[in-house]
Amino acid sequence: MISTDQHWDTLYSNATINDSDPLNCAEILSENAFLLPPKGKAFDLACGMGANAMFLARHGLAVTAVDISKVAIDKLSVYASSNALDINAYVQNIDPKSIPKCAFDVIVVSRFLDRRLSDAIIDALKPDGLLFYQTFTKEKTTPTSPNNPDYLLNRNELLTLFSSLQVILYRENGLVGLPSSGLRNQAQFIGQKNINKTS
Repeated sequence: MISTDQHWDTLYSNATINDSDPLNCAEILSENAFLLPPKGKAFDLACGMGANAMFLARHGLAVTAVDISKVAIDKLSVYASSNALDINAYVQNIDPKSIPKCAFDVIVVSRFLDRRLSDAIIDALKPDGLLFYQTFTKEKTTPTSPNNPDYLLNRNELLTLFSSLQVILYRENGLVGLPSSGLRNQAQFIGQKNINKTS
């Protein structure tokens, strides 16, 4: 049976990096770039080929990018070095203990879901830090992958997983209205860590 890292290594083996188009990164990030701080530290969790990391670096942030795929990380590291992008990319099988506390001004997670990490992600944000999260939902307008419910959000689940953060933006269009238009099959969340927020 093929391992998870082998699966992603195979997927990324023939892929090439091109960050000239900002739409290569997650929409939650590209459409809300005006919320990013002018400088600081960012974390791209499960970064894949690093589109989000490159977007963040081009906006002046020092980026840490981690992924399980050595192939993806090697390609990202070479590209970042060749283009003078402030990205520290490394291979990491991510678990709650591997994420440093109070370390980042911005965290981005896209097309990845591991519910065990939610508290660690919150703890990794500095005060006033921002989380940009976008991933797949169980409610779909078209039969797209992934299909494993472990990697699919229930309705409003990001609001529950990150309930201690101040909600800046939330979008989950579900099946409402014209199914062929707008954001479908995914939910988007931006939250801010506010140490003064009361539950």
